Amino acid sequence: MTDTARVLVVIPAYNEAPSLEGVIRGVRAAVPEATVAVVNDGSTDATGAVGERLGAVVLHLSHNMGIGVAEQTGLQFALRAGYDLVVRADGDGQHEATDVSRLVDTLRTTGADLVIGSRYLTPGGYRTSRPRRLASAVLNVAVRAACGASITDPTSGFRAFGPRAIRLCARLHPFDYPEPESVVLLVRAGLHVRELPVTMHPRQSGRSSISVARSVYYMVKVLLAIGVGVLRRGPSLPPECG
Repeated sequence: MTDTARVLVVIPAYNEAPSLEGVIRGVRAAVPEATVAVVNDGSTDATGAVGERLGAVVLHLSHNMGIGVAEQTGLQFALRAGYDLVVRADGDGQHEATDVSRLVDTLRTTGADLVIGSRYLTPGGYRTSRPRRLASAVLNVAVRAACGASITDPTSGFRAFGPRAIRLCARLHPFDYPEPESVVLLVRAGLHVRELPVTMHPRQSGRSSISVARSVYYMVKVLLAIGVGVLRRGPSLPPECG
């Protein structure tokens, strides 16, 4: 991986107009060589207009399709447009823009195919509720049982994709629970996944729709999805992804 690799920062966004401008400006300040692409996931506010006003590539989905489809849309665009690296960041301002360059640098220097930004690797770092931490721990066990990889933050969407991960996920990216399921997909296909400690901020606007009950419901459904995936034949890496 060279310093001249083309980098695309994909920001899936659903009704993130209040925070999106700050996110785009922060990314551009941290990684000026990168192109910013906003995947407007059927927003009903000015999310798409904010991205266009700031000169980002804006990919409009006709209606709200969910984070898995939005992320895959960005990866498919990257593949077709010839980008070498993709960083996926949220549009709500929770991710530290300077960590984008750290994810890219780690991808370049370690030979990893996917680098996940973990909020849990730094002692005394970002604190979530006890149910969410428990859910992450349970999902870590499930992912490790499914593919052998131990991931401290399996639901983190802050991640950097190398060329092989872009090519594979542009074709086979999970829709329902893309973060933990994609780790299982990539590792079982023989790709290298690693984590990097990152900073996590409170949301700049709005509030999370995930309650304690929804967290438990989400965890149960992800466990079922991972279990079904394990019962299937392990995915092989297509020739064009090698």
